[in-house]
Amino acid sequence: MLLDIARVLKVEPSVLTEGAEAALISALREAATAANMAPEEIERADELAGRFPGWAEVLAASHRRIATLERTVEALSDRLTHDPQLAASVHELLSTAAAIRSTASILADEKDLERQWIDRFHANLNQDSKRLADSSRALVNYFEAGRRDGDAVTSPQDEVDAFLSRHDYHFEEVESGAQSAEEAVADDDNLRSNAAKHLARAVLERAQADARLVTVQQLTEALQKAGPDPIALARNLNVPVPVILRKPVGQMVVPRFGAACALWPLFSALSQPGQVISTPLVQLGRARVQFDCYAVAEVIGEPRYNTPPLVEASMLLLPGSTAAVEDALQVGSTCGVCPKEACPGRREPSMLTEGL
Repeated sequence: MLLDIARVLKVEPSVLTEGAEAALISALREAATAANMAPEEIERADELAGRFPGWAEVLAASHRRIATLERTVEALSDRLTHDPQLAASVHELLSTAAAIRSTASILADEKDLERQWIDRFHANLNQDSKRLADSSRALVNYFEAGRRDGDAVTSPQDEVDAFLSRHDYHFEEVESGAQSAEEAVADDDNLRSNAAKHLARAVLERAQADARLVTVQQLTEALQKAGPDPIALARNLNVPVPVILRKPVGQMVVPRFGAACALWPLFSALSQPGQVISTPLVQLGRARVQFDCYAVAEVIGEPRYNTPPLVEASMLLLPGSTAAVEDALQVGSTCGVCPKEACPGRREPSMLTEGL
């Protein structure tokens, strides 16, 4: 109910639970921590909020704006690097421009061309210039769609993420068995591509299977007794640990197109199926968001002779941590926008340290 009220009022939930001043002080401390200020200066955030509330609001708003812009840069960098549609469009532009340049060069350098060849080259120029105009218009429309839609849907996975977000990651009728995954997907007109529908069906079928093992009510009651401990919950409910790990954390920056950071515990779990990894984690960036991270991998499918097992990993992130930031595992989102220096898992230079 609190989250619904905050969403309607368009404010942070912390404003309703702690008060506007407490939320402002928290934002100021985040900004100070991001700027690597001394601890004694960070503790004076309440003094700044009390003496200069207007300036404190400006500083906090600027910090939030910078964080939003950094996430936009990360998303755009990831998109420019790995978006297949964008890569194809740019390739088409470059190929057409090269063809026009080659034809124009022949016409400019060869003075003794016969008339039929000149006409043919002119026709090629006309055709290629139209193709270039069409490609340019399509590319502009592609970016304009992103501006109009805000969080533009550019891949089947984007469609599925938007589909899950619209339903708040909860499908009561599907989980209860009153509706099939196929029917739920068919009822949503925003799932346009066949690939997105296939992915969405797989997610819903997995949710339905998990719900048969653990209902929402059972999970809620177990949480009240054991707290957010995946192993304790799995033991109390007598289910595998991956069944407990659901729903993404919004603050965690996950790349849409490129490969994720190789240091994520999700990937470490793949090398040791059955072992549950628990570690504090910090995703690097201006905000240095901190989580309690749990990861586990399990072998799925039936065993077969001379066939390597298929291993599936899951990772749960809980906001906040009791551990100090310096003791936490430092990871990025993807190499292209990660500020970590001398990283053993780096696959490409970072534009944040090497420049654009």
